[in-house]
Amino acid sequence: MRSIWNGAISFGLVSIPIKLVNATESHSISFRQIHTEDGGRIRYRKVCELEDREVSSAEIGKGYEDADGTIIPITEEDLSHLPLPTARTIEIVAFVPADRIDPLQMDAAYYLQAGGAPAAKPYTLLREALKRSHKVAIAKYALRGRERLGMLRVVGEAIAMHGLLWPDEVRAPDGVAPDTSVTVRDKELDLADALMDTLGEVDLEDLHDEYREAVEEVVAAKAAGETPPEAPAAPSSGKVLDLMAALEKSVRAAKESRGEEPEKASSGTEEESDQETESGAEVRHLSQRRSARTAPKGTGGKKSTSTATAKKTAAAPRKSTAKTAKTAKSTPAKKATASKSTAEAKTAAATKTTAASKTTAKKSTAKKTTAKGATAKKTATKKATPRKRTA
Repeated sequence: MRSIWNGAISFGLVSIPIKLVNATESHSISFRQIHTEDGGRIRYRKVCELEDREVSSAEIGKGYEDADGTIIPITEEDLSHLPLPTARTIEIVAFVPADRIDPLQMDAAYYLQAGGAPAAKPYTLLREALKRSHKVAIAKYALRGRERLGMLRVVGEAIAMHGLLWPDEVRAPDGVAPDTSVTVRDKELDLADALMDTLGEVDLEDLHDEYREAVEEVVAAKAAGETPPEAPAAPSSGKVLDLMAALEKSVRAAKESRGEEPEKASSGTEEESDQETESGAEVRHLSQRRSARTAPKGTGGKKSTSTATAKKTAAAPRKSTAKTAKTAKSTPAKKATASKSTAEAKTAAATKTTAASKTTAKKSTAKKTTAKGATAKKTATKKATPRKRTA
C-alpha cells in the first residue's frame, strides 16, 4: 500500500517513525459527463481569467482571497514554516476510554505503518499499552493544509487512526426529534424487542453493495447491445394504520425468512391486524353469545332425551308396544337424530322398541305381547330347521 504521509508519532519523549496509509477504499462506480446528442466528453479546463488561456497543473499554486477580493499568494514554503509541532508529527495528547468518543466525530480511517526496523520496538510498545489499558489515544496532526484531530486504536496487530471532527464541527440535534407528544406502550416495546431478537446479528463480511452490482449489470448489458435487466415490481403494501400490526407483520416476516414457523395469535389479533393493514377496515370482535348459539348439540343432549323417554315408558307399562314406538318417534331426540341420517333414525327406533318390549315383557299385564314374541320365535325356529335339513 502506498503511503500518503510520512512523519512520526510523538509518545511523550518517545518518537515512532510511521507512514500513513489509507485503511479504506471506494468501490463506487464513477460516470463521465457526456454530450447527450453525440456522446462527446464534457471536460473542465483550468483557464486563467487574466490571460484567457488554459494553464497546466505545474503553473497552478495556492492563494487566499481577502474580503475585498484581493488574492494573497501562499506558497508551500510559507506553509512549511508554520509554528506547529503537528506539521510532521502525530502528537498524542491524552488516553481516554473508547466510549468517550462520539461516533458522529469519526471521519476517514488510516493505518499507521512502522517506518523501518528502528520503529518496531516503540511501535509494539504503544500497541501493547493500548491493548492492556483498553483505551484509545487522542492525537493532533496536520494533513492537507489543516490541523486535524485523531483517535488511535489497535486493529489486529496494527495501529489504526481515525480522523475526528472537531467538537464545534458536529451540529447539535436541535429540531430533529419529533415535537409531538407520543406514548409508547409496553406491548409495542415487547414487539420491537421480539423483532430485534428475530433479526438477530449479521456477519458484516456477508454484506455487499447490491446497488453497485446492479449498475455493473446495466453497463455490461448496454455494452453488449442487450436490454438492461428490469427491476422486479415492488410488493404493494397497504396503508398501515396500526403500529402494532406493522410490528407483528415484521416479526412474522423475519421468522419466515429465517425458516422459523411464526407463532399463532392467541385471540385472532394477527388476522384482524392484517385486515386493518391491507384494507383499513374496522374489525370488531364477535360476541361470545353468538358462538354459544351456533354450537352443535353434543351427545349429552341425546342421552338425557333417551333417559326421559325411558322413564316415560316405564311409567306407562300397560300401553302397547306400538304406542310406545309412536311416542318415541315424537320426542325431540328422535327428530334431532332423523335430521342427521335415516339410518341412524331406524337404528334408534329399533333400539327403543326392543327396550320397550323387554319392559312390557316383565309385566304381567303384557301376556299377549309376550305370547306373540314367543310365537314369532317358534316360527323363526321352524323356518330355520328345514333350511338346515335341506342343506
